[in-house]
Amino acid sequence: MKSDSAISKARWRLGAVSYLNAKPLIAGLEADPDIGLILDVPSRLPALLEAGQVDCALVPVVDLVNPDRHWTIVSDACIGCDGETFTVRVFSREPADVINRLHVDGDSHTSVVLAGIIWRELYGRSLEIVPFRRDESSADCEAILLIGDKVVNHAMIEHDIQTDLGAAWKTLTSLPFVFAVWACPPDLPMEALAARLSKARDFGEETAALIAEDLGPGLGWPVELARRYLTKRLCFHLDAAQRMGMRRFFELAHKHHLLTVERQPVFA
Repeated sequence: MKSDSAISKARWRLGAVSYLNAKPLIAGLEADPDIGLILDVPSRLPALLEAGQVDCALVPVVDLVNPDRHWTIVSDACIGCDGETFTVRVFSREPADVINRLHVDGDSHTSVVLAGIIWRELYGRSLEIVPFRRDESSADCEAILLIGDKVVNHAMIEHDIQTDLGAAWKTLTSLPFVFAVWACPPDLPMEALAARLSKARDFGEETAALIAEDLGPGLGWPVELARRYLTKRLCFHLDAAQRMGMRRFFELAHKHHLLTVERQPVFA
């Protein structure tokens, strides 16, 4: 990891997700002298971008329609899925169709809204959403939404019933889902950066199995599961189908008053 001084002097400061799912998107960028990488959980990256601490960030898609933010999607790279994710899951004591109260992982923005949509559309239930504090025990929760590497390292989870939100979204809409995209303020010239982000993604996809073997164990992943996750479960291209999934997500979030959607995301 580069020093704070090196990051501040870099041509582009990037805020990226610290989980295994983002590693193929930033493959090789750590060695790029023009790039300074800052890694954090998804929920904190929008604030870094808003404060100007990074020039571009891998932000949760729900933050793209915040009426106070006018960010542009600058790359065709993303974190998405077309079915099961492994790492966006609700763990519960009871079947999904009888859950009333959901404790949610504070690291997530998009997945909380997605859970609200899934339960309204598939189960006809409006969930009470409660933040999950790290000093709480999951045993005290009727259901809990967790994201990222901690889902695989789920020693803290005491519930046997699991609902994968990527799989549930696919059942509901027959569409893929996008969790995060590269975005920046619209007044910044980002053509050169966009090309590098696409190139990094392409390299990351080509070497995803090696990334899983190299980085998975350090993040708590069994190697075979990490390999399957990066090569079979995730989508890293923001293609036409992914964009359709994004539009449908915002439509349903607006329908159920889970987001104020005054405009669609802006693509560079």
